[in-house]
Amino acid sequence: MSENKEIQINRGLRNTYIDKTKSSMINGKEGILLYQGYNIHDLAKYSTFEETSYLLIHGRLPNNKELDDFNQELRNNRELSPQILEIIKLLKNSHPMDVLRTAISAMSVPVNNQTNLETFALTHGMRILAAVPTIITAHQRIRNGNEVIPPNKNLSHASNFLYMLSGEIPDQIESDLIDKDFILHAEHGVNASSFTARVTASTKADFYAAITAAISSLKGPLHGGAAEGVMNMANEIGSKENVETYVDSFLKSGGRIMGLGHAVYKTADPRAIHLKEGAEQLSELKGNPKWFAILNAITETKAVQMRQRRGIHPNVDFWAGAIYSLIGIPDDLFVPIFAIGRIPGWIIHILEQYQSNILIRPAISYNGPEELKYININERNN
Repeated sequence: MSENKEIQINRGLRNTYIDKTKSSMINGKEGILLYQGYNIHDLAKYSTFEETSYLLIHGRLPNNKELDDFNQELRNNRELSPQILEIIKLLKNSHPMDVLRTAISAMSVPVNNQTNLETFALTHGMRILAAVPTIITAHQRIRNGNEVIPPNKNLSHASNFLYMLSGEIPDQIESDLIDKDFILHAEHGVNASSFTARVTASTKADFYAAITAAISSLKGPLHGGAAEGVMNMANEIGSKENVETYVDSFLKSGGRIMGLGHAVYKTADPRAIHLKEGAEQLSELKGNPKWFAILNAITETKAVQMRQRRGIHPNVDFWAGAIYSLIGIPDDLFVPIFAIGRIPGWIIHILEQYQSNILIRPAISYNGPEELKYININERNN
C-alpha cells in the first residue's frame, strides 16, 4: 500500500523546471538577469518602466508609435470606477495588500470574459497595470482622511504614482528612482507569485483570478516583505555607530538579516547595485544620510562580509526600503510598490501559460498511517 520509498522529493520545488519561458533568464551563479533577452543593466540605465512593460508583454522593444500608443492606453485606464472607490472606502482600515487584492478581484465585475483567454488577458492586463497605482494611492489617502487625487495623464507611470500619493509633482530624481525600481521588480522567473499565477491560469481560470492569486501570494513576508523588514531593522539599529554590535548580537541570537541572500543568486544580485546607487544619491539630495549609512555599514560588518564570501549578498530589496523611506512612503506600502512593478511579469507568465497550457498538478508523497479501523464516535476514548 505504501508509496515507493525511493521517490525523489524536491521540497519547495527548488531547481525543478516546470516549463520553458521567454520572459526572463536568470543565471544565479554569474549574477545575470535578462528580460526577453535584454540585460537588466541596460534596461535599468536606458529604458523606462512603460517600455520595459511593452518588452515583457510583447516580446520585443517598441518603436515610437507603439510606445506612444501603449502609454496612451495606460493613461486612459488609470481612473477607478465609483464602485471600486466605494469598496476601497469600506476597507480603509485594512492592510494595503488586502485592499489591492479585493479591488482587483472586484474589477472583474461586470466583465464579459467569454472571449479568448489570451485576448482577454492582454486587454485586461493593461487595465490592471494602469489601475494598480491608483488603487494603492486612493487607499493611502482615504485611510488618512484625505481626498483621493485623480490620475494625471501628463505624467509617466512612476511620476503619476508619486503625484497621486502626495498631490505634488515629484522631483525628477524621485520619479526616475521609482521608475527604475519598477523596472528592476518587473519580472524574475517562476517566483512564488508568478508560479501562483501560472497554477491558477493552468485551470483556465480568467485573468483576474490569476492576478488576484498572485497578489495574495506576494503578501507573504517570505516573498515580498524584505524591504519592509530591512527598514524595521534599520529603525531598531538607530545609527551607524550601533551597527556592528547590533549585527553581532542579532546573528548570535539566531536572527536572519532581511534583504541578504537570494534563492537564486549565489553571487551579487544584479539589480541591487542600481538601487544602492540610487539610495546613496537620494540620501545626498535629501541631506539625510542616516538610512544609507546604516545599511552600508551593515554590508561592511565582518559577519556580513563573511556571508558575502559564501555567496550571500544584499538583494534588490535591501536598498529599496531606504529609497521609499526617503521619499516619505510608509512601510506598509513597500510590498504594494513591488506589486506595481511585478504586474507585467505576471501578465507574460499568465499569457505563456494560456498559450501552451497544461494543468499544473504536482504529486505529494503521503507519510501518514494506513488502513486505520473506523471507530464509532461513542466508542472513542480520545
